[in-house]
Parts: sequence; structure tokens; C-alpha cells
Amino acid sequence: MGDPRLWVKARPVEAFDTPELCRLVGDMKETMLDREGVGLAAPQIGESLRVVVFGFDEGALRPEAEGIPYTVLINPVLTPLSDETEEDWEGCLSIPGLCGKAPRYKKLRYAGFGLSGAPLDRIVEGFHARVVQHECDHLDGILYPARIRDFQNFGYREELFPGADT
Repeated sequence: MGDPRLWVKARPVEAFDTPELCRLVGDMKETMLDREGVGLAAPQIGESLRVVVFGFDEGALRPEAEGIPYTVLINPVLTPLSDETEEDWEGCLSIPGLCGKAPRYKKLRYAGFGLSGAPLDRIVEGFHARVVQHECDHLDGILYPARIRDFQNFGYREELFPGADT
């Protein structure tokens, strides 16, 4: 947090399946897995492109959450399917050690393209929807603390959840 590249709107990808894009996506997946994250956006590793990766195996990071298939989503468009939102805890690889409760749409459709340029269109809800919204916010220069409504629900993990496995 503080890197100016995280505060700007990322550029759309214009060419798919190029060596540069494949290398970027590979670097993003490796970084996400190395840091035990559930998602990562290209601006988080210094590339101002509309690319996100996300996914994890069931029970791997959040025991209560169903797994999310590993996904490369390029030039995403999110469409909420209702006005219903819910607040839940989020963390971010760009803001290590902190977490906060942010509101997100419960159900949405996301569309965009995969690495090869094939169209991708899914309807998701719950934690999957939260992850997609969080990562796509990065593409618009938004970090999750900007969404927090009550800053009593924001802080260092070890202070908010003493004794929890962090």
C-alpha cells in the first residue's frame, strides 16, 4: 500500500496468448501461491493491465469456503445480480497483516476472457463473488479499506483475532 500504481485504473489487454501475457499470468499465479493468497491482480505486481488470477482448493485457506477453480480473467466486467450485499473479512497481499470487513455483492455475473482470448462468463455467489470483486477493484485503483464502513472492523490480524492461526 502506498505504491502509486495501485491507485490508477489499469489498461485493457489488447492481445491474447502472447509470450508477454503468458509470462505475466505465470508470474501472478506463482506470486499468489507463494504468498498463500486466493487472488492477485496485475497492478499488485507492477503491471497496469486488466488481468486477475484467483482460485484455491476446497478447505485450503478458508475451511468454511468452497474451493474456487483456478481462473485467469482478463478485461473483466462485473454485473451484480441483486442489490443484496454482505460484509465479511478481507485481507490483501498488498496490505500484509491487516484485515477488515468490507461489503460486497452476494451474487454477480462476471464476464471477460481467458488467457487464449476465449470468452468466460460465470454466475457466482458468496466467497467466490467476494474474491472476484476484491481482485477487480484493484483494476480500478481501489483497495478494500476504501470500502470499509466501520473502522472498528479494520486492523492487524493478531490484534483482531488473538491466538488465531494467521
